[in-house]
Amino acid sequence: MLRALLVLLALMTGFAATPAAADRVKDLGGFQGIRSNQLTGYGIVVGLAGTGDDNLEYTMQSMKAVASRFGLQLPAGVNPGLKNAAVVMITADLPAFAKPGQRIDITVASMGKAKSLRGGALILTPLLGADGQIYAMAQGNLAVGGLGIEGKDGSSVVVNVPSTGRIPEGATVERAVDTGFESAPTLVFNLARSDFTTAQNVATAINARFGGGVAEAVDGVSIKVNAPAGADVRATMMSEIENLTVTSADPPARVIVNARTGTVVINSTVRVGAAAITHGKLTVRIDEKQTVVQPAPFSQGQTANEQKSGVNVEEEKRPMFLMNPGPKLADIVKAVNAIGATPSDLVAILEALKEAGALKADLIIL
Repeated sequence: MLRALLVLLALMTGFAATPAAADRVKDLGGFQGIRSNQLTGYGIVVGLAGTGDDNLEYTMQSMKAVASRFGLQLPAGVNPGLKNAAVVMITADLPAFAKPGQRIDITVASMGKAKSLRGGALILTPLLGADGQIYAMAQGNLAVGGLGIEGKDGSSVVVNVPSTGRIPEGATVERAVDTGFESAPTLVFNLARSDFTTAQNVATAINARFGGGVAEAVDGVSIKVNAPAGADVRATMMSEIENLTVTSADPPARVIVNARTGTVVINSTVRVGAAAITHGKLTVRIDEKQTVVQPAPFSQGQTANEQKSGVNVEEEKRPMFLMNPGPKLADIVKAVNAIGATPSDLVAILEALKEAGALKADLIIL
């Protein structure tokens, strides 16, 4: 396992040795305010084959509320059978610039004791945003990937999660979200990862395309762009900015260790100072043997068991390995491979190098 990992790291080093390739601005982040918005709703799924919520109180209240929409009032004390219905929560993401009439996908998940939503249909349900306003209406037949089967003796088989389903294009957008990109005083581009060098490079690329003073790096994440007013002009400008190419700064030196799986990832910026490393293995082996001792003839003695123990201590001879200052990733891989470290041993070596001040990187253990 470790040898395969070291080969992979060596291949990564070969790629890292080549000059850094330019990245598109759109791959480094996005414009502020242009994002998706989360929608939620509470509804009823009907038409289930006896796998619903049974007689939960809030399910009955929901069914009575649905019936009242159509002018139907159930008699007092009469509760509908609910094995064919289930209360659900609906979630969806409203994309940026979604317009009324467009359709979006929704996810439907059971809130109660429903065993399966397979074959069910969602009744018309409003989807609300964080501000409490209705942004979409959801309805349709569920597509459920899970399966649940139960026998009369109580045995059951469940495949995946039958209590959750999806409705492709199951909601219709009723209200658009104002992003403010056409009327805001300035446009702000936010990097996905904070880096002052990359932010400055993006601002420099924008100024080189549109002229000096158009963009400035506000901090390690945000680049403020002075754009003319008007949706069409700004849309064109944003398209050109997204397709500009810049050189991203090298990431911070990091070593990521997953102690549970033994996975170790070292990026190309890791450096190690001068250090001497030795890694030995001590093996203690104890052998227990029993021999039967017979008494001499006519000695009136008794047969007895004699216990013999053998203790052997072996220690592998591992010479100390000198690591020169400032090696690159390939040198680190070669050094670790030379001492034959296992994944758990490699974690111990990296921790010791970090404590000794020789590992010039952040050591992150998951």
